[in-house]
Amino acid sequence: MVMITVRNLPDDVHRALKVRAAQHGCSTEAEVRDILKKAAQPEGRLKLGSLLVSIAREAGGLTDTEAGQFNQLRNKIPAEPMRFE
Repeated sequence: MVMITVRNLPDDVHRALKVRAAQHGCSTEAEVRDILKKAAQPEGRLKLGSLLVSIAREAGGLTDTEAGQFNQLRNKIPAEPMRFE
């Protein structure tokens, strides 16, 4: 787990965080984690996989023949594991 330090946080912001944490029944640290998580990973964000699926659905998807062509072109050789020598 990564740790960060926030320097020069104004006193009024720290007090507001403490009040907000108390209102939510958690520690100030837990409240800050929650705020950062919501800011960095909003619930409504669109993930790449979901976006690609929606584009494919709008385009009509792949037929079995098209999917078979992709499978024929796909490299089926197993990847070599990394060596740290």
